[in-house]
Amino acid sequence: MSVIWTSKCRYCRRAGQKLYLKGARCHTRKCAMERESRKKPPGQHGAEAVRRRPTEYGQQLLEKQKLKRQYLLREKQFSHYMEEATRRRGVTGENLIQLLETRLDNVVFRLGWASSRGQARQMVSHGFFAVNGRRTNIPSFQLRPGDVVSLHPSKRETKLIDEAIKAVQTANVPGWLSLDYETFDGKVLRLPERSEVENDINEQLIVEFYTR
Repeated sequence: MSVIWTSKCRYCRRAGQKLYLKGARCHTRKCAMERESRKKPPGQHGAEAVRRRPTEYGQQLLEKQKLKRQYLLREKQFSHYMEEATRRRGVTGENLIQLLETRLDNVVFRLGWASSRGQARQMVSHGFFAVNGRRTNIPSFQLRPGDVVSLHPSKRETKLIDEAIKAVQTANVPGWLSLDYETFDGKVLRLPERSEVENDINEQLIVEFYTR
């Protein structure tokens, strides 16, 4: 499992935008990106980096790092997703987004069970969820249309789940997923379209980075 040991806010400052790595905190004034003095890149020469015009390679690298960090992936993991996206039919960049979005930990996050992908990953690793009735503790488990994600019975009576259920009831579930508000089972209806995934990422630059 990939763990971010450094400050998550440094990644947002390096990217120049919010990557929403801290869940609810990112939507408050406590977020570092809400403070003008913290919007520059981290490091001694952060202010100078803002004035420098990035090279083509630098822009491609930045987009790759942004997407990789949003989904909390290691370099090797991200490369494997890129290889799989290239093998599939269709537009490589859109294939990559679909692969990342249909990871189990991301679907748990999109359904509103967790406030961040990091929390969703931890919940999956601790066996909170089952896929098609079978307990699954692999965050990178790849879901397909028709798969059902449900709470494992042994985890229903916990304080964390009580809080999560309240959050799920107000969650904005994307159109490619559905959520039964009586059983709280989530279902993958289809693969997401690019327009349904809200992130400020230019995936074409990532494809160009890997085809240099």
